[in-house]
Amino acid sequence: MALDRITLSTFRNHAETRLDGAQPINLLVGENGAGKTNVLEALSLFAPGRGLRRAALADMAGNAGAGGFAVSALLDAGDEGQPVQFGTGMKAERSGRRVVQVNGAEATAISLGEWLAIGWLTPAMDRLFADSAGARRRYMDRLAVAIDPAHARYASRYEASLRERNRLLSDEIAPDPSWLDSIESQMAAAGAMLGQGRARLVDALSAELAAYPTEPFARPALTHIPGGELQEAAFADALAVNRQRDRAAGRTLVGPHRDELRVMMEGKEMPAAECSTGEQKAMLIAITLAHAALSAKGRPSLLLLDEVAAHLDPVRRDALFERLRTSGTQVWLTGTESAPFEGIRSEAAVWRVARGAAERL
Repeated sequence: MALDRITLSTFRNHAETRLDGAQPINLLVGENGAGKTNVLEALSLFAPGRGLRRAALADMAGNAGAGGFAVSALLDAGDEGQPVQFGTGMKAERSGRRVVQVNGAEATAISLGEWLAIGWLTPAMDRLFADSAGARRRYMDRLAVAIDPAHARYASRYEASLRERNRLLSDEIAPDPSWLDSIESQMAAAGAMLGQGRARLVDALSAELAAYPTEPFARPALTHIPGGELQEAAFADALAVNRQRDRAAGRTLVGPHRDELRVMMEGKEMPAAECSTGEQKAMLIAITLAHAALSAKGRPSLLLLDEVAAHLDPVRRDALFERLRTSGTQVWLTGTESAPFEGIRSEAAVWRVARGAAERL
């Protein structure tokens, strides 16, 4: 099952672009600034969240339109059922509000995860291991949603209750204990599921990675370090016990909002943040491929790879292409030239992207 009949209307520099005849492997070729990554970003909007750039909706609207944009695609179910039409975007008169439709009916962005599992790797992610713990938590959550769509709801509920508790704790007047009891009960329920989801994700990725060879992509060792109790009752107790300390700090000091993802390079026993740029890239690719394999086991899945092949040597490129062939997911790749993709071009659908338009080659 794969996406096809993809249209972008006044989306960034694409005034009206349509891509028909998509295949399991798809390649977008063009100069820098042509609009290749914009196509990947449009596809990433069929997942819960803010897309691969985490951009504001208003920033996605192209200058050629009235201030809105639309992206649509057809999920071809093959012999397994009727095709599903997806649409998302923003209306000019309702700037900042995302519209989602499935088969013409209004839906939520979170519900998109029940239809599609989408993963991506972009150059901006190269600094993930040296970035903040918050960036790695967002990374874990995005990967977890692709495997379990309910994870997005737990994350949303937890963030809302965390903000409310922090607001109460920072008030000059001490909050009503019964009100805190209620908020903490919500936090514990959502937070336990959030932390457990991250732990399951890391365990599943670790098991998948263990089946891969250590070459040509460096194999990372992943550890989920919880920021609080993973069981609901224990987490609720911890929140109650820590009220005075948290009130003094003006914020909640325990919980999944303090989780961390530790990544080490196997064989060298070195933190990923201290490894070479090439080693970090190889580990990111290994995690991405492992996650794609996991995602493909549940629902139709997409893997968006932005400028991944350009900096790989021929051995690693061939290994990457072989993994993609057997991944079970629809793959979209970008590149400034077609030469690095010779090993896979004959089996791919190829488009030349230039000035916000795509031409099938």
